[in-house]
Amino acid sequence: MNPVQKQYKMKGMLITEYELDVPLDWAGFSKSPENNQTITLFAREVVDINRSDEELPLLLFLQGGPGGKSPRPMPGSPSWMAEALKTHRIILIDQRGTGRSSRIDTNLIRKLSAEEGRDYLLKFRADSIVADCEHLRKTIYGGRLFETLGQSYGGFITLTYLSQAPEGLAACYVTGGLAGLEESAQEVYQLTYQRVIEKNQDYYARYPEDAKTMARIAECLSNDKVLLPDGDPLTLERFQSIGILLGMGPGIDQVHWLIDEAFAGSDKSRLSDVFLEQVMNITSYHEGPLFAVIHESIYGQPNKSTSWAAQQLRDQFSEFDASHSPLMLTGEMIYPWMFEQIASLRPFSDAANALADYQDYAPLYDLAKLANNKVPVVAAVYHNDMYVPRELSLKTAKQVANTQVWITNSYEHDGVRQSSEVFCKLRELLLDQGGPLQNTMQP
Repeated sequence: MNPVQKQYKMKGMLITEYELDVPLDWAGFSKSPENNQTITLFAREVVDINRSDEELPLLLFLQGGPGGKSPRPMPGSPSWMAEALKTHRIILIDQRGTGRSSRIDTNLIRKLSAEEGRDYLLKFRADSIVADCEHLRKTIYGGRLFETLGQSYGGFITLTYLSQAPEGLAACYVTGGLAGLEESAQEVYQLTYQRVIEKNQDYYARYPEDAKTMARIAECLSNDKVLLPDGDPLTLERFQSIGILLGMGPGIDQVHWLIDEAFAGSDKSRLSDVFLEQVMNITSYHEGPLFAVIHESIYGQPNKSTSWAAQQLRDQFSEFDASHSPLMLTGEMIYPWMFEQIASLRPFSDAANALADYQDYAPLYDLAKLANNKVPVVAAVYHNDMYVPRELSLKTAKQVANTQVWITNSYEHDGVRQSSEVFCKLRELLLDQGGPLQNTMQP
């Protein structure tokens, strides 16, 4: 099959799309390639139309998540892409299980038992994504080296790439994604809950009157059965999960404007339709259930289960109790009750519980190889990051040789999407260190 499926122009960009068959189980494929199931890997290449005939360096974007598809190119957006197109040919992959890369949905998971579903989902971790990228690099790009830009979870994937196939990399940019290499899910959440409390405090400091509205919403949800437009119940704990917004650049303001329209009617006594619609969209996971299903497994360490770590740790923080005043919102945490209350996640319940009990994780990071890393790495660490604790990021930066860090409090976790300054700053840092490795052909 010809992997080039489509090529077209879009306002100054030439876009080429590829679809490749890749093994579902790369480990099994190496042992018995003829009996291995395949899935589709989708990749989209974007280049400035005026430079499309040039052999530009290859920049592979690794999307955040887990379970996030690649950004769809738009003229001038996102800001990092507009900047990178001046110098690079950009490659956008839909990570396996997302977008057009054999997206995981409820129809598939319903056919599997709990253990079958768990084992299937385990094949969508960072090690498999790296193997997909290497296959793409060798098949489509003749073994030329990739530079990578890893946002958030894309940084986690970057560390796995440096552990498993550093020979495929010329340089790595990481934004808000230097994960802890040895920390368990429980240790990660111990830090992130503290940061979520700080973000709540920032929110109420900016909008102190919102505390009254939050209290009224909590009262409504505690006293009445409230249904979202898709028929799911809106419980108080589900409402609290809108706090996932608080760690992004515009997040505090988004929460404020959301609850600004919370009540309707002449006496403002009932929750409004627009409020319920917006809460449903933020908390439903209809677009990407994989994010919730495998979220804790990205912290999975050998011989240790994640055991619904976020729920365990939440019980240690009284600030998130329903009775706390002001009402505190939670963050990027996934809880077992979500697989009972949320329609898009219910079919995944058995597999998610089996995954929470799983212990036989293969290691994603090679500490010895990272300690001797030769690939230049430049990373933005956001001082107030709500999702990837700076404490772990700075520790990891010391564990990965040839890494330079830019620490900033000017941006939140999504800084690379909000301003081209982040990518430009990292590019300058990389050039100051001697630039990418020589982009030679690899076998």
